[in-house]
Amino acid sequence: MENRKPLSIIKIGGNIIDDASELSQFLSDFSKIQGHKILVHGGGKSATRTAKSIGLIPQMIDGRRITDANMLDVVVMVYAGQINKNIVAQLQANDTNAIGFSGADGNLIQSEKRNHPIIDYGFVGDVQKVNTPLLQTLISSGIVPVFCAITHDKKGQLLNTNADTIASELAIALSEVFEVTLNYCFEKPGVLYDAKDDSSVIEKMNQELYAKLKSEKAIHSGMIPKLDNCFNSLSKGVQKIKIGHHKMLKNTNAIHTSIEL
Repeated sequence: MENRKPLSIIKIGGNIIDDASELSQFLSDFSKIQGHKILVHGGGKSATRTAKSIGLIPQMIDGRRITDANMLDVVVMVYAGQINKNIVAQLQANDTNAIGFSGADGNLIQSEKRNHPIIDYGFVGDVQKVNTPLLQTLISSGIVPVFCAITHDKKGQLLNTNADTIASELAIALSEVFEVTLNYCFEKPGVLYDAKDDSSVIEKMNQELYAKLKSEKAIHSGMIPKLDNCFNSLSKGVQKIKIGHHKMLKNTNAIHTSIEL
């Protein structure tokens, strides 16, 4: 399709959300991005704190959260409520006409409960379908969607869904009608050779290097599903993917990691 308009999809992680001044600066920068845009946010650390405060013990496997019924109540409350509405309110203060969404709203993101042969992830969803026509209508009307990490199965069940995956699936679906750039923003300047050394940014990451670093355990935990999503997105039509600190949104010369097939 020719003459597709640019669309920026930006995902922010918990460390930005947890720092009030950092979040405020990010949302100010985000509001200045020209053209169509979508924000996707996590909030796992906030959910973990809330869960622990009421006596729940969070469980993670390979960077992904196990979500039983009690934990689902917590993540819906924290993600779709507290965090999402706080972000929307701050964007409105920055003259950005944002609306907060879960996947259930407008049936925008439909998932199915994960069926794993060994691990019971609980109420965790894997994205099956994005309502591209409705999203296109909203975006083209000047609305800035703000998605939390909650989807649904269209049978009345809410599901906790990895926010990196939501950003990736939105990017794949919308790349059919927009020229999509996907940005994963977190507290580090990019994917690092050494997690303890912020100067060790890998400026270009391809699948071969990823496989090597993963086998060496240099890349692990939550970075694995993030990069898996990146390569999946590029293989399905997303034009450009960057990982790094959110200052790369304002300063195109800022060091970051570009993902390439």
